[in-house]
Amino acid sequence: MIDIHSHILPGLDDGASSLTHSVEMARTAVEEGITTIIATPHHANPYFDTTLEQMLAGVESVNEALQAEKIPLVVKPGQEIRLFGELIDHLALGRSVPLTGEGRYVLVEFPTNSVPAYSERLFYDLAVQGYTPVIAHPERNSVFLDKPHKLFEFVRNGALSQITTSSVTGHFGKTIQAFTNQLMEANLAHILASDAHNLQARTFRMKAASDLIEEEHGTDLLYQFQENAELLVRNQNLIIHPPEPIQKKKKKRFSFFR
Repeated sequence: MIDIHSHILPGLDDGASSLTHSVEMARTAVEEGITTIIATPHHANPYFDTTLEQMLAGVESVNEALQAEKIPLVVKPGQEIRLFGELIDHLALGRSVPLTGEGRYVLVEFPTNSVPAYSERLFYDLAVQGYTPVIAHPERNSVFLDKPHKLFEFVRNGALSQITTSSVTGHFGKTIQAFTNQLMEANLAHILASDAHNLQARTFRMKAASDLIEEEHGTDLLYQFQENAELLVRNQNLIIHPPEPIQKKKKKRFSFFR
């Protein structure tokens, strides 16, 4: 399996705290069946703004440690980029990078409680430049949760969506778990990834999530997620089915007068 979203690099953000921790995470990833990980430290985030140089140095150091320990895992470069207006310019200058460091797929993160007004135009500009935005964990964005048609519009216009294993397993709560299931049912989820930060609350859970998806949504969807991760790493077109809008349930109104 391939994990396209993780914070395995040491000391760069709120992920692995040390190289030793990175190696421990790698051992667990292999136990989960993961063979390749894209390291995606936070970039352009208000709290963490990992540079390209820091990220590449981290990838090199972790891969060297894994080879020394004979751990069968390959770490590839990437970034989890908080959406910002100058993203196109930064990609052109090499300050921001796509997944694998050279592909067309750009992992973008929305603020937890908002979807910036310029997002639609920025996604259009990314497409013009040959990039495809991959929206990280949309199921955890409060705007998409309240107004799922906004995510539907992004996907209908060419964006992709990456759901998180811990959302599938319910570790972010039942509301997010239910919404994640809705995204899968509506073809609004294209890739499954761990977003692993550590080996405690934010660990990989790839096997547990895969088992749940297979049980509740079928083998075909699980294979689609797995194949899409492989296609992304090879910079090829992903398997995509027409998205469907999610009908948000209306709240019942109660009256004391019958």
